[in-house]
Amino acid sequence: MAAKKSSVTKSKSASAKSSTVRTRNQIKRPAAEPLKVYSQILDHLRDDNRFRIIPEDFPRPGRKSAPIDLLSNDYLGLGAEAGKYKEEFLQRFPDATMTSSASRLLSRRNKYHNRLESFLEELYGRPALLFNSGYHANVGIIQALAVPSTMFIADKLVHASAIDGLRLSEADFKRFPHNSISRLRRILNEHYDDYERFVVIVESIYSMDGDISPLRDLAALKKEYPKVILYVDEAHSFGVRGERGLGLCEELSLLDDVDIIVGTLGKAAASAGAFVICPQMMKDYLINSTRSFIFSTALSPAQAAWSILMIEKIISMSDRRKHLKDISREFVGQMERRNNIETPSTTQIVPMIIGDAGEAMLMADYLRSNGFDTLAIRKPTVPAGSERIRFSLNALLTKKDITRLVGIIGKYR
Repeated sequence: MAAKKSSVTKSKSASAKSSTVRTRNQIKRPAAEPLKVYSQILDHLRDDNRFRIIPEDFPRPGRKSAPIDLLSNDYLGLGAEAGKYKEEFLQRFPDATMTSSASRLLSRRNKYHNRLESFLEELYGRPALLFNSGYHANVGIIQALAVPSTMFIADKLVHASAIDGLRLSEADFKRFPHNSISRLRRILNEHYDDYERFVVIVESIYSMDGDISPLRDLAALKKEYPKVILYVDEAHSFGVRGERGLGLCEELSLLDDVDIIVGTLGKAAASAGAFVICPQMMKDYLINSTRSFIFSTALSPAQAAWSILMIEKIISMSDRRKHLKDISREFVGQMERRNNIETPSTTQIVPMIIGDAGEAMLMADYLRSNGFDTLAIRKPTVPAGSERIRFSLNALLTKKDITRLVGIIGKYR
């Protein structure tokens, strides 16, 4: 009898499970739309005048020529003139292939990467290590530096790549108001006994405001606080400042006072990739610890070879650097005198704050229709309320171009 009862119980249990399955299958669920949320986000961006598209190539159909480039970071004009160096490149680097096929640690195709690093080491007097981009460099290096008992202190306006590196590393970090040495000092004083090292991260030239970092004050602060590691991103300074174009650290004779210098090759150098300048011990450490270096297919040998050629040209372009500085001052001065527009810029990056995304887009279209290629810079690149036109000047511009540009801005306003 006990066996029969057990059998009946099992039968009822199986029947109940079957009934449950049927009931679940009969429930009518709403149509699944897992992608809808992304569409809604795009709609919100459109409504907020923050929807972005990739710009088209110029010249467009119906136009005889492209408008003057005030968008890109081709500060010395090398990118615009790249064709004139093509034959020299092919003659000097005929074996530079288009792919490295693996990361630096797994590929034998490192000849031109090694030559480029050696060249940079000769220029800076310290070891160099290549990365695929400035973003790869900042994210990877910061992640690698984030060992226990380390605090990062970053200027409020450092690039998104540095902020992403801090967040991804889950490191302790604080941000200080832009260029405020007093607030930086306060943070150091409050936490100096709590950590073994402090990595202070700044940019030499800030990409949206066009102003410069107080590097001399930072170098002095580093001597006052021996636990400080000074990290300077020279992305918008390499090629543009310094006797040989090595950046603001060179111009201010501070190359030996900065622990880590990051430079990019995709701006004034008219190439692609990035590099870090640091002590040999740090280079060895980064090779063994930086995930963006270890797990990324390396730049092509051809790209590394092209960078060698471009840097060779940059070294001798002191006249272009001087001209760029002169027309940048001319632009800022004319904007203040003729249009009563002030700007924080002291460099080739000159922002014009509009304060409204829609209005900034309209002005960019107006300038483009009058021969100057610009785009509106909007949130999240800059905070809401500080939307702007960012004029990225280059050494191919003339004083006549500057005068005409200021006049067109004045007419629009």
